Amino acid sequence: MALRDWFLTAPERANPGSDLPVWTDGNLAEPLIHGAAYFDRLVREVEELAEGDHLFFTDWRGDPDERMRPDGPTVAQLFAQAAQRGVIVKGLIWRSHVDALSYSEGENRDLSETVRAAGGEVLLDQRVRRGGSHHQKLVVLRHPADPGRDVAFAGGIDLCHSRRDDASHAGDPQAVGMSPRYGPTPPWHDVQLAVRGPVVGALDTTFRERWTDPMPLDSENPVAYLRDRLRGSDLRPDPLPAQPPDPPARGPHHVQVLRTYPAVRPRYSFAPDGERTVARGYTKAVRRARRLIYLEDQYLWSTEVAELFAQALREHPDLHLVAVVPRHPDVDGRLALPPNMVGREQALSLCHRAAPERVHVFDVENHEGTPVYVHAKICVVDDVWASVGSDNFNRRSWTHDSELSCAVLDDTHDERAPEDPAGLGDGARVFARDLRLRLWREHLDRDPAGGQDDDLLDPVDAVATITATADALDRWHAAGRVGPRPPGRLRPHRPERLPWRTRLWALPAYRLLYDPDGRPLRARLAGTW
Repeated sequence: MALRDWFLTAPERANPGSDLPVWTDGNLAEPLIHGAAYFDRLVREVEELAEGDHLFFTDWRGDPDERMRPDGPTVAQLFAQAAQRGVIVKGLIWRSHVDALSYSEGENRDLSETVRAAGGEVLLDQRVRRGGSHHQKLVVLRHPADPGRDVAFAGGIDLCHSRRDDASHAGDPQAVGMSPRYGPTPPWHDVQLAVRGPVVGALDTTFRERWTDPMPLDSENPVAYLRDRLRGSDLRPDPLPAQPPDPPARGPHHVQVLRTYPAVRPRYSFAPDGERTVARGYTKAVRRARRLIYLEDQYLWSTEVAELFAQALREHPDLHLVAVVPRHPDVDGRLALPPNMVGREQALSLCHRAAPERVHVFDVENHEGTPVYVHAKICVVDDVWASVGSDNFNRRSWTHDSELSCAVLDDTHDERAPEDPAGLGDGARVFARDLRLRLWREHLDRDPAGGQDDDLLDPVDAVATITATADALDRWHAAGRVGPRPPGRLRPHRPERLPWRTRLWALPAYRLLYDPDGRPLRARLAGTW
């Protein structure tokens, strides 16, 4: 397998302003499925940090009182106690919009002030494009005296309410407000990646580039800047300790760090024209797909992104697209709901027109029938290339907000048949195939140890199995839920088509506010990433 067939090369990354390596070798990547598994692992790793070790993190939202385990500690306690032990704690949280708009300005500020009082430093970062956000979810833990213990976490899970769910999908007792269709404790499906090896150094670099960027933290909002000054908020990042050497090799995984940064003024010092390696990386991988693309995504909105999948489906008649998405948007209301719906309806319609028999879209419910909110951002291509990240499949994530994803190629062949499903000579790889199978076992109520995988390996059999299982559950619901509930948690996803009068205003609102374009003008005009 030639890595450059799947990964971006240095010219294809197209951001010479960054010191990020093109990709790293010798890593060990482990998917942590569900917030409960991630939080438990994070507590264990942070509690082992000692004086002089590093804890760096970025996040979209941080709730200081979110319990990482049922009996604690909370996020604030975990990080503050680390700072009190002499751990160097530094964080960047999106400053956020005001809480009155259902955002998290107050929570993010409270976490910042709590950790600061304990000796750490957490800054509220608004160095974004207007209407944008910092959406990266990253924790980097370094042990300068023992680099073999270094670990980083990147993916879709924020350090906040509603994320601590598990495979039962009963939801997090500390819930955020969402559409009432998800109940009082919304079930939440999400994935984070734990990585060890040289890629930890690359993720450390990602944090340091943002931390040391000379742009003022709140350059876009002078009113907020004045309010922060009056509150005595920390507006100037202190110097970071010297960056340790990269950790030693730990495993068989090649990892490419993919990011989104918009084109902004003043420019980012590390991405003067922005960076769109998320979009470029997915584009390269999807164009190599031949048999099966598997997605889990919160939004799957944009026609620009959907056209990439539609083109691949048109060009390769044996290719199937399987996607798992939320049944309903997370918001409700006469004004907020339609823009959330119209983008997905357009995107899925575009894919269905390209290959109506080869596009399979599902949503998830728990065993009580409550819909599960899918917040994961997963892509697996032909059981070879896989990615876990913070980025959704929409134009906002690919161009406008800051995002972070890790794409993984495994040196280890998967010897289960078919050994080369795509027929390109790359061969199925253990990491990508196991990630897909772990997710499908849960969605289909299969043996978690893999004892029932025989009909999930070949792409044709796998698509037939997942479709038949979802259809059986759907028929059981349609018949009044009489008799034993069929196995599985997936049901066919049927997006609602909005009336044309609603579409008249919802579509421009969606394009302008919900899914804006952060590319430079020349890239927009050329239709490139």
